Amino acid sequence: MLFVLNIASAAALLVWAVRLVRTGFERAFGAQMRVWLRHSTSNRLRAALCGTVAAILLQSSTAVAVMMAGFVSAGSIGGVSALAMLLGADLGSAIVALVLNSGLSAVAPVLMLAGVLIFLRSQRRAARQIGRVLIGLALIFVSLDLIRAASAPLVDSPGARTLMTYFASDLLTAFAVSALFAWLVHSSVAAVLLYATMAAQGILPMEAALAMVLGANFGGCVIALLLTLNADVTVRRVVWSNLALRGGGALLVLYGLSVLDQPPGWLGDAPGQAALHLHLAFNALVLVACVPLVGVIHRLAQRVLPDTVSDSAATRHQSALDPEALAHPKRALSCATRELVHLSGIVEGMFRQSMALFDAYDESAATRITEANAQVERISLNLRIYLADIRADDARDQIVARAFDLVGTGVNLEAAADVIARNMVQLAAQKDLEKLRFSDEGRKELTEFHDTVLRNVQLAVSVLMNGDPALAETLVEQKDKVRDMARTLEARHLLRLQQGAVDTLRTSGIHLDLLRAIKTVNASFAMIAYPVLNESGKLLKSRLASG
Repeated sequence: MLFVLNIASAAALLVWAVRLVRTGFERAFGAQMRVWLRHSTSNRLRAALCGTVAAILLQSSTAVAVMMAGFVSAGSIGGVSALAMLLGADLGSAIVALVLNSGLSAVAPVLMLAGVLIFLRSQRRAARQIGRVLIGLALIFVSLDLIRAASAPLVDSPGARTLMTYFASDLLTAFAVSALFAWLVHSSVAAVLLYATMAAQGILPMEAALAMVLGANFGGCVIALLLTLNADVTVRRVVWSNLALRGGGALLVLYGLSVLDQPPGWLGDAPGQAALHLHLAFNALVLVACVPLVGVIHRLAQRVLPDTVSDSAATRHQSALDPEALAHPKRALSCATRELVHLSGIVEGMFRQSMALFDAYDESAATRITEANAQVERISLNLRIYLADIRADDARDQIVARAFDLVGTGVNLEAAADVIARNMVQLAAQKDLEKLRFSDEGRKELTEFHDTVLRNVQLAVSVLMNGDPALAETLVEQKDKVRDMARTLEARHLLRLQQGAVDTLRTSGIHLDLLRAIKTVNASFAMIAYPVLNESGKLLKSRLASG
């Protein structure tokens, strides 16, 4: 019983440490990484390289898959680049497993000490997350040492040897058990490290270790598949294609291992290293073989998973505005707040999709944004009527004032939607009609500005949902930063005009109007913060309260 507890706790520490590294890096640099990935997928080779680097930094191909899903849903990248990115991420996770199992464990005490000091002494959020990453890396090495120590008794255990020998004789069962384990812990990296460590201890026979590494690859694909089951069909095409290539390839290699005689030492003499070398070689082979064919593979996926016309009756919004709740003002306010959260989600989706129109104008996408704007107008009108019917039982109650604030929030969200559907969509249509293109610098600036405001939009939705004064204060501060950023970008654009750049001259009007439209969207969402700050006493008549 003590042995089971020790090995389970060591494996749990390994899973948690890998997650600690990933979440720390996401919190510190996730926003910058999303911008970098969006701008680094101009061709399939570059997309694959970016996926590899991102998976190495995040210690997870699943995290890259989640990011990819967001890009594809928003139309920021196409399915071909997304599939190449996933294949590259699979190779990146294999490189991570190889590096983490190397002799770097000697630096674990240094990593732990540095990580704790940075985390405890630093006041900046990014620096604290770097400390978290260093602590996570140190814990990975510690957990691997614990697994080695805890599994040592298995070497002389007849029962364990019988089970592991069975796995070596039944590779399909070993493959299936490994795939299930990788899915359960949501980390193929942690699973592969566990198998390599057990193989190095002489517990897992080499044949079983190789089969279980292949199973972890299959399980890693299943993780992404289950996380995106309800995603848009464009996302599911990419994830299913990755499962077919990586998962199908793992089954094919497993079959080869079971029927072919392998030359001794073909992957290395040490079983643990052989398992890691197979993991790396397999993912590198899949990448090299499939990247030239991702276009053909994606077209096949489009035939298997065609676009579907959504059933309007099935997808019609069910309003949260319950008329019966009007007899209970506080409950009615809760209903109105839920409806506003839904409204803000629609506007966020419109804004997320709008920038893709400037890269490749799509009439159907523009129509969807326009239809969403009409839906926003209907919901906003119904919300105003509902809030107007709320009455306070006590004159000293702040119910009416809160209802008035929610009306203002709805109006601001409707204004943002109108700017997106009318101004931004029309500017994209004009750019397409006149066959204009932004300068490379101008396009990069506009996209980064849009990404910055999109993060503020998401922050505003969080403020609306939980009413956190600290987040509201951050949102107001971001409004000032966006205003300064817009002023700087206008100055850069005018400087390029003075230099006589042809693309800048032709798109000057569209460029400046788009800058102002994006800034207006940011201002509309930033208004969500003021009622929260006013209620908490952090808002003066003209500025945030100090202290």
